Amino acid sequence: RPPMSFYTSLTGLKNSQTELNVISHNLANAETSGFKKSTVQFADIVAVSVLTDPSLTQGIGSRVSAIQQNFSLGPIQQTGSSLDLTVNGDGFFTTKAPLSGNTEFTRAGSFSVDGNGYVKSASGNRLQLFPVNASGVVTSTTTLIDAQIPATNAGGAEFAGASVTPEGAVVASYADGTNTTIGVVALANFISPVGLKQLGSGNWSQSGLSGAPTYGQPGAGRFGPLLSGAIERSNVDIAEELVGLIGAQRNFQANAKAIDTETQIGQTIINLRS
Repeated sequence: RPPMSFYTSLTGLKNSQTELNVISHNLANAETSGFKKSTVQFADIVAVSVLTDPSLTQGIGSRVSAIQQNFSLGPIQQTGSSLDLTVNGDGFFTTKAPLSGNTEFTRAGSFSVDGNGYVKSASGNRLQLFPVNASGVVTSTTTLIDAQIPATNAGGAEFAGASVTPEGAVVASYADGTNTTIGVVALANFISPVGLKQLGSGNWSQSGLSGAPTYGQPGAGRFGPLLSGAIERSNVDIAEELVGLIGAQRNFQANAKAIDTETQIGQTIINLRS
């Protein structure tokens, strides 16, 4: 059978390939709004027993211990659109998928209004708000509602535009010059954001590793205020990723060379009597 060093180097090849895949995914999303890069964490593999002499212990390779998400703040780009929102600090926008009803979380704050007045994300999910009373004061931080802007106000005036304050109040303006606060943006945070389950399209869902979400208003407590007219870009640093790409390639080559060397040694032994 092949010597153990073959399998040891094979783990190195697989790990280098995993790192290449993760770096490639990061680079492919360097221009994806709200994207958070990932890094690969490795660990060594050692098989020992109570009878093993510690001074003679040999490792048998390495493994991927985690693919860690990095939730550092990405660069902020001005767009001028009032419904393009950025959380300037901690927190996720809370959205709900209209068909499944599942709650999803995102940092990609490019929102727009659909034909029914719902404020939706680029992936079609509806932004969630805290309900407010007639004075615009939040009435509940445990109940969330869809952000829906009425086409006309109580006086019959047509909708003219919407704006969002740094504290998260979504204000609808009407043709007669009046304004109506329809709710306050509900931000979510988690004990362990790195445990969130990636769904694609810039969305995450809670998992057993992330813990349950805690909700709050923008600019309150540990939640960052909102910036209207701006979006958060990907936090991928292309130069850093390219350096990592070179390192992963060298690791792959080194492990492949180790396999090649073991093959030559094995061939030499086989040819001893020839």
